[in-house]
Formats: sequence, structure tokens, C-alpha cells
Amino acid sequence: MTTDDLGLRSTILDKAKSLFIQHGYHGLSMREIAEEVGVSKAALYYHFKDKEELFIAVLNQNLENTGSEIDKIQSSSRNCNEMVVKFIEYVLTQPAEQRAVIRLGTQEMSQLSVNSRKLFNETYHFKFTGKVQDIFKAGMKAGEFKTMDPDIAAWALLGLLYPYLYPNHFGSSPLSREKIDLIIGLFMDGIKQPK
Repeated sequence: MTTDDLGLRSTILDKAKSLFIQHGYHGLSMREIAEEVGVSKAALYYHFKDKEELFIAVLNQNLENTGSEIDKIQSSSRNCNEMVVKFIEYVLTQPAEQRAVIRLGTQEMSQLSVNSRKLFNETYHFKFTGKVQDIFKAGMKAGEFKTMDPDIAAWALLGLLYPYLYPNHFGSSPLSREKIDLIIGLFMDGIKQPK
């Protein structure tokens, strides 16, 4: 692909991301995406064979960014406790559109073919949930966290964070520092009274 092709592909992904967030998977056609980008349908199909491939590319681009951020968190943290805290802060301070892409993947996945779902779920684990599980595994090995199933620990954390991916919980603005600290405390310390 030429530099122009890569630039157009990037533009298509950015516009498609916004459109999928606004309209959902079934509420959008390739014709509408082409019109919004300002290209012919043929140009759109040159880059993406169908809407499903484009949708998966939008989700995978977000996973790449999230995976890279988790890698940075892991390499810049002194310990696993700090990694979990930084991860929570990262998720809760994402711009509204980034939070919406994470949510979009969970909401619209059932619309895709079985094969696409399988491939996406593998990527989702490799780039996202598996990395969160690895933080818990390392924390248990280092004695920072009690011994537990790292899969359950990761999903418990994600379950706590997922409601905050919806704009109706705090609009397009990030949560306040006070609220982020409360969520961190709920996960890291639980709800029991300190001794």
C-alpha cells in the first residue's frame, strides 16, 4: 500500500469508528460510510472486503492501542499493585469515544460471523484480558496478591469498570479524581472497614 492508501485507510477507520458508535453495526451501511468519508464504495471495498471486516478493523485498532498502553503500564510500574491502579486510571480516564469502542465490541459482537467472533475473541484475550490476567498472576507470584484464579480476578476488575464505559454514567467527561480513587479502593481494598 502507498502512503496515500494508508492515509485513506486510517481516515476510513476513524470515520467508521465514529459512525459505528453512533449507529451500531446494523444501523450503518458501507454506502453511508463511503459517503461520510467522501470516497466511492469501490474505494471503500478496496480497503475492506465488507462491513464486518471494517468493524473488526476498528475494534482491533482499539485493542492494539489498549494492549500497547497495558505494556507501558507494566514496564513503568514498580509492582503489580501499581499496575492495577494505573490500569484502572487508564480505563476510567479514556476519552468518551475510546470508552465507546470498548463497549461497542461487547454489544455488537453477536452480529458477526462465528469465525470473526472466534478470531476477535482470541485477539481480545491476547491484547487485553490476557494481559490483565498476567498482572494478577505476577502479583500472586510476587506475594502482592492473595492466591486466586487470575481469570476471575481480571473479570471481576473488568466487571467493576465496564459500567463506566457508558456515557450515561459520567457523560463525555472523565471521572473526577475522587471517584477514580473510590473505585480503586473498592477493588484493591474491598468494602470492609479498615482495621
